[in-house]
Amino acid sequence: MVFEEIRFLIFADYGFVIFHSGLILFNLLGWYWRATRVWHLWTISLTFASWIVLGIWYGWGYCPLTDWHWQVLEERGVSGLPNSYISYLIQRVTGLGLPGNWVDTMTLILAFCALVMSLKVNFFSAKKQT
Repeated sequence: MVFEEIRFLIFADYGFVIFHSGLILFNLLGWYWRATRVWHLWTISLTFASWIVLGIWYGWGYCPLTDWHWQVLEERGVSGLPNSYISYLIQRVTGLGLPGNWVDTMTLILAFCALVMSLKVNFFSAKKQT
């Protein structure tokens, strides 16, 4: 590999970690702030659409960001990547290797809670602005 390609792969790796982690945090918390509620509804809906609709062809829970990041990591020589991006993040940040089924279950529960909250604040809020 030439030096520029290695630098690009390192940049892409960190870029994916930052962007994907930010999107995950936004998907969990973006419903809370009035200014981001509509954007949150879009991003959480697209996330579930990816997991379910794209999952028909690529496997349940498919995320293109994870797929692209895995391609970058494989080019960097990283192997043995988990199925779950959340498992990967937990292991990368803390060094903990939590059971994949537990991480997947918690991910789904928290994402579903965020979706419910987004629907609630966007469509069923007690204080509607006129």
